[in-house]
Amino acid sequence: MMLPQFQSGFSGIKSGLFAPLIALIILFAGTHEVKAQITKIRGKVTDAVTGEGLPFVNVYFKGTTTGSTTDEQGYYAIETRHAADSLAASSVGYLTRVKPVIRNRFQEINFNLQPDQISLSEVVIKAGENPAEILLRKVIENKPLNDRENLEYYQFEAYTKIGFDANNLSEKFMNRKILKPFAFIFDYIDTSSYTGKAYLPVFLSESLSDVYYRNTPRTRREVIKASRVSGIDNASISQLLGDMIQQVNIYDNYITLFQKNFVSPLAGTALFSYRYYLVDSAYVDGHWCYKMAFKPRRKQEFTFHGDIWIHDSTFAVKQFEMHIAGDANINFINDLVLFQEFELVSGRHWMLAKDKLLVDFNITQRDSARNIGFFGSKTSSYRGFVINQPREKAFYNTPTTTMVDEAAGIKDDAFWADARHEALTRREDMVYQMVDTLRSLPVFKTWVDIVQMVTTGYYVHGNMEWGPYMSTYSFNQLEGHRFRLSGRTSNHFSTKLMLEGYTAYGLADQQIKYSGGFTYMIGKNPRRVVSGAVKYDVEQLGQSQNAFREDFLLASLFRRNPADKLSMVHQYKGYYEHEWFTGLSNTFSFTQRSLWSSGRVPFSIHCDNGDCLKHTDVIRTSEFSINTRFAMHEKVVMGEFERVSLGGKYPVLEINYTYGIPGLFSGDFEYHRLQLSLRHWFNILSWGWSKYNIEAGKIWGKVPYPLLKIHPGNETYVYDESAFNLMNYYEFISDQYISFYYTHHFVGAFFNKIPVFRKLKWREVAQVKGVIGNVTKENLAFSALPAGTYTTWKPYVEAGLGIENIFRIFRVDAVWRLSYYDHTDINKFGVMVSMQFDF
Repeated sequence: MMLPQFQSGFSGIKSGLFAPLIALIILFAGTHEVKAQITKIRGKVTDAVTGEGLPFVNVYFKGTTTGSTTDEQGYYAIETRHAADSLAASSVGYLTRVKPVIRNRFQEINFNLQPDQISLSEVVIKAGENPAEILLRKVIENKPLNDRENLEYYQFEAYTKIGFDANNLSEKFMNRKILKPFAFIFDYIDTSSYTGKAYLPVFLSESLSDVYYRNTPRTRREVIKASRVSGIDNASISQLLGDMIQQVNIYDNYITLFQKNFVSPLAGTALFSYRYYLVDSAYVDGHWCYKMAFKPRRKQEFTFHGDIWIHDSTFAVKQFEMHIAGDANINFINDLVLFQEFELVSGRHWMLAKDKLLVDFNITQRDSARNIGFFGSKTSSYRGFVINQPREKAFYNTPTTTMVDEAAGIKDDAFWADARHEALTRREDMVYQMVDTLRSLPVFKTWVDIVQMVTTGYYVHGNMEWGPYMSTYSFNQLEGHRFRLSGRTSNHFSTKLMLEGYTAYGLADQQIKYSGGFTYMIGKNPRRVVSGAVKYDVEQLGQSQNAFREDFLLASLFRRNPADKLSMVHQYKGYYEHEWFTGLSNTFSFTQRSLWSSGRVPFSIHCDNGDCLKHTDVIRTSEFSINTRFAMHEKVVMGEFERVSLGGKYPVLEINYTYGIPGLFSGDFEYHRLQLSLRHWFNILSWGWSKYNIEAGKIWGKVPYPLLKIHPGNETYVYDESAFNLMNYYEFISDQYISFYYTHHFVGAFFNKIPVFRKLKWREVAQVKGVIGNVTKENLAFSALPAGTYTTWKPYVEAGLGIENIFRIFRVDAVWRLSYYDHTDINKFGVMVSMQFDF
């Protein structure tokens, strides 16, 4: 998932959702009760003569079917819950070695294999096709038969466990004074068999659900029967932590991880991206299988390395384990491991039985072994398969794809002990109790407050949240130095009602500005909200929704033009939002506005005969709007009041209709306004990802130019994806128009081929934006346009090239204006900066 640029960020997310979890991760929680034990081993296999690491060596627990294969440098990692007291390493041409194992603990076991001295008869090797590639072609040929997604119907019970663990915990770190109140948690450090890093569990969620699948039309429905999340009591979070999170299908041509397409080792074009080796054959759970290892052909591409066991007769995948390429151009991730195991159901259908994903996060890559990082893991198991037994159509046609049972969050320990597909480990079981303990400690609450202030922009104290702190001071040409005091009620006050407001004062205009309002949550799933607010303050007309607030400090500092086009607004607004189901909602709103000119952009209306101009001090409107938003299968993260969209597979469609009501509350004008927008992001093979937004609108009625569409400009040096970055405020207006923008992020597709850029991990980005429209003769004759304001009778276009991922957070764009060079006070070219957090 890509995080929004920092000017929008997560500042809208209210307390009670992310901050406690982030603080838990920072302070590394755990608890006490002993449960299931795991034997974890990692090590290296080398040639006893040359000392070189041996790739593709089979390492397995004697007497079991649990095994692994060494990577290209000879390293391996393996773990088991079953009793095993010896580990073996074997490879063709070497003598097998067996070493003892200490059960139920982490250990490192290295092997030195002696070459087999048996003399063999002469063998003549003739040129031919790689047998691994022959096997690969058979697997690709049989994908339609073996991919469970091609079944007409299936259902199963899923048990999903998601955890976060703090790792790289040095003794120096654990002895810090700030952590002394929590010193007891370090008694429960564990070690990862994959990385060898010590870690502490800090977050755990469990869910038990029934999953139903229909092929035509494709529908996947999940009913979460039980859910438990450490430290968070939120049904929407339970929806996100079910079986549907991060689905991986090895048969797909591309596997999407962290918004990037990785080439699957079973893709139709996989031979262009991987080299394959046939390394073993053996019985796996009673099925004779071939083991095929693979590695990337080129550096720093979105690929994997690992091995796959292939069934000998159906050419289906029996199990696989693979890691992302170590040099892939991806941020904050040191390693990612995918493991899946399939079982044969009804003698002919290969169904996914076990699924594990492990991610090793680290904020900085410099000397990462010494920096605090985190493990994120998702472990799922599946049973109770029912194949091709459909239910009635109405069952699959429910509007919400993930349902949470009303009693899901109140299951007791006895239920979980019986319902889990496998027992929790000792340290996993510790998390629930430890989180509750930590949340009760005053010093931990202080940590939560600090983290929350940094991530949301608000400081929480009791029933109030004070902020956003970046708007406490700002300045502009109308108000001069501006000071603001603002806040809102916290979740301690209420999780149903939020009150918010601010007051501000400018030293130059010596006027008090203010705003106040409320939000009341009628329901949260589906979302039903009623809200009302009043505002008397300055406003920049023609500013994009993604832009800085007018009183955001950075908006005052980084400008290419002075902020002298502001208007004074007195506004009353109320709305009701009704979500019919996840992804489809209507918002009904009523707004009464009075708009005053600041003088830099005067409001002038022609006389009835058109021979003169009369200046008007205020423009008053009363309007009713209905907005329809449709985002099929959208995923969201929701707090008590606000939520953040994680996107979806399909475009987001919005339709907004507004009617200006004359005579109501002194409304001066009658008009109709219709706006439609379509936006989406999607991956393009392994060449990065694209994002687009298309918007069209039309206004019917005779209105002054401030009520027309003022196309969003940008007069700062910060790149705004939703605005025309070389267009001035008020430069272009329309009463009918169509606009678009298209951005493609190449994620290093070209720079990865250049050694210097490959090391820096810079990434390329390109964009193009345009708008065309006009203003009817009636509206042109009704009001006089201020100097520097024009109609878009021909397309306005700008394009740019940029470099992102500079120090992993900065982006620099070079933007060219491609039309309307004859306008005054414009920039034909600009260099702009922004920040974004992206994997």
